[in-house]
Formats: sequence, structure tokens, C-alpha cells
Amino acid sequence: MKKLLVVFSVFLLLASCNEVKIAYIDVEEVIKEYEGSKDAEKEMKAESEKMAAELDQLALPFQQKVQEYQKNSQNLSDKAKREQEQILMQEQQMIQQRQQMAQQQVQVEGQKKMDEINEAIESFLSDYAKTNGYSYILGTSNQTKSVYYGDESLNVTEAVITALNENYQPGNEKEIIEEAKKEEPVN
Repeated sequence: MKKLLVVFSVFLLLASCNEVKIAYIDVEEVIKEYEGSKDAEKEMKAESEKMAAELDQLALPFQQKVQEYQKNSQNLSDKAKREQEQILMQEQQMIQQRQQMAQQQVQVEGQKKMDEINEAIESFLSDYAKTNGYSYILGTSNQTKSVYYGDESLNVTEAVITALNENYQPGNEKEIIEEAKKEEPVN
């Protein structure tokens, strides 16, 4: 029994020697300051402005048709007015549908880019944790508050942002994700 107690005590002592190193980051701050996020935001803004310009070009002839109709409507019969109004309404609906489709497309592309950025950050954090000996890196934000208190010495947000931006190369989010998938063990 004494031997069992000694073996158990040694086992506990060895188990307690394994240091668990924990840090945390402010996820919102990392995403806000990550150059990849900034570039994606610029790309999405440019794409949105491009689509808006295309939609404006589509709407311009329609607006001219409406003005022409309003100018000439006194000279048209009631039947011709109804027909012309029906044509204009259909064209307006078509333009509105295109606007909605364009907005949805921008949203889908934006979500896709954010997913790529999040995957790239997660992959980077995995490597960062292994390199710096962290067992866990927790994420917190003003919205989630998963870390209600943390010793400021455990906050590695600035170090992660600096290292993340140093490793950032425009357009390599997909490459980082693919590399991370290659390294994952297959079960």
C-alpha cells in the first residue's frame, strides 16, 4: 500500500510538472489590425463601387425613358399610357432584381473573404502557439467576453498582430489554409 502511495505521489508530481501556458487575444483587434483584413476590406469596397457604377449605368437609360414618358405622356392615349407604364414598371423591377443580386453577391464574396481570413488567422495562431509554447490561446472580444479577466501579461494580441502582419503576403490566405489542411492528421 505504501509503495502504491509513493508511486501515485510521484505520478502526481510528474503530472503537475507539465506546465500549461495560456494566453489570450482580442479577436476584434486582431482582425481590425491584420493587413489581410485591411486588404480584403479595400477589395470589397472597390468591388462594391464597381458594381454600383455598373448598376448606375444600367439605371441611367431607364431614368431617361421615365423622363421622356413624363414629357410625352399628355400626347398619349390612356391605353398607350398604361402600356408604357407597364413596360417601365417591368424594367424597374428588372433593375431592382439586378441590384438585389449584386448586393447578395457582394455579401457572399465578403463572407467568403472573411472565412478565408479567419482560417488564415486560426492556422497562424496554431503555429504561433506551438512555436511559443502555449497550450491554449483564448479569444475574446467586446461581444463574446469569453475572457472576463486576464492578467495583461497574458494578453498577446499585439505580439500576434505584429507577427501575423510580418508573415502576411497579399493573396496568400488560401495558401496558408491549404498548408494547414495538409498538416492536419487524417482520422
